[in-house]
Amino acid sequence: MKSVAKYKTLLKALSLAIIVCTPLTSAGADLLFNGSRVISIKAESSSGLDKIYVVENLTGVTANYSSNKAIWSKWGNMGAAYGEMITTGVTGNFSTYKFADGSDCGITIEDGGRMYHFWIVNYAKHQIDFTNLSIKDGDDDCQSMYLNIEPLKEDKDYSIDYFTINGAPRELDRGYKLTYNTLEYDTNSMGYNQTAKEETIATLKSSIRVSKPLCDTQFILSGDRFAREWGKENVAESPIYTTDAVEATTYAEQEERDNDNEQNDQTTGLGGSAPVNIRFVAAITDAAQFTEWQLSASSEFETYELRFNQTEVDYTFTEYGTWYMRFQASNAAGTCDYFSETYEIHIGESRLVCPNAFSPNASEGVNDEWKVSYKSIVEFECHIFNRWGTKIISLTDPSQGWDGKYNGKYVPAGVYYYVIKARGSDGHKYDLSGDINILKYKEPSGQTTEIE
Repeated sequence: MKSVAKYKTLLKALSLAIIVCTPLTSAGADLLFNGSRVISIKAESSSGLDKIYVVENLTGVTANYSSNKAIWSKWGNMGAAYGEMITTGVTGNFSTYKFADGSDCGITIEDGGRMYHFWIVNYAKHQIDFTNLSIKDGDDDCQSMYLNIEPLKEDKDYSIDYFTINGAPRELDRGYKLTYNTLEYDTNSMGYNQTAKEETIATLKSSIRVSKPLCDTQFILSGDRFAREWGKENVAESPIYTTDAVEATTYAEQEERDNDNEQNDQTTGLGGSAPVNIRFVAAITDAAQFTEWQLSASSEFETYELRFNQTEVDYTFTEYGTWYMRFQASNAAGTCDYFSETYEIHIGESRLVCPNAFSPNASEGVNDEWKVSYKSIVEFECHIFNRWGTKIISLTDPSQGWDGKYNGKYVPAGVYYYVIKARGSDGHKYDLSGDINILKYKEPSGQTTEIE
């Protein structure tokens, strides 16, 4: 328990600093207390209260108000309208009242035609001494779990209630702290890093529900905030918890192409003109032992086309249609699964159109190269011949073009011929042939080659 003792010593030092540096009251009507430490809380305006005072031990404590002519009344859960006048003493310019029984109560003070309302809490009647924090078996799932706080009783209410001037019950936030470690995804490293997490609990119960951490950790419960400020808070530690919760973060990156002769109807999302190469990446948490990217033609994944037992996949889509990709991770026991968002990939139908004329070396960048216009062509072979059947050039990718040269020099104007065999993503086969007309242009001296 050395760590608990060290934690308490540190919190006590911090609490003393808070008490010294932070005023316990604010401007306006105030009660001053003798005989016990007090924490002043600003009440919500809708409650009608000016202040809420939490007194460490109210029994025998004297409250003072800075007017010896003030009229005091005391009330309970029925509201200020049911207040009963109480007998007060006078000490100099102050009126005083001594709390004998130590019960929580409301106090109303009438002074100079104005009414001031306060709620007084006797913390001694609400103090909780918890000693142990254990992990509850059997009631957890893949997202949450329960912690037992001992020796708290299941049927007991551990809240601190106060009442508005109209008698409406409200709950005071006790500010317990539950700290533990978990994993959080970091966009810079694109992976999960361990981080400390702190949850605030307004009121304790014998069993509390918390989100499952994504790494093995120990839970530490401390509080409440009033005991913390007085330097006497309780601290309890759980045994080391072994997590089974699974999480992943995924993304998809499509390889971009900038071919000026490729048609692409896809404006947003993944896919477009085939072939489409996409990199799928997943980062996983500690408990994930089984990992799989799944490819399907069904949005419900009724069947699988392919499965990849890895966290990173590079895949090229070459077939027409809509495809679906998702990532699954599971723990070793197979009791907790994580499924990523479904990535939808649209591959368009094929097109292939061949121009019949161009003018190389005539005007740079304007119709100076012969290229097909295409979409979703996954196999391509093109041969260009002159009128005597001499092969001028062969192209193996639809993005390639002919600049009108043979052996580094421009060919003369005239008619040339192409033969194309290609296949689209939709299975369509192209067997094309036709003329290519090179229009007349100014031929630089010594730059044109006659081919026979």
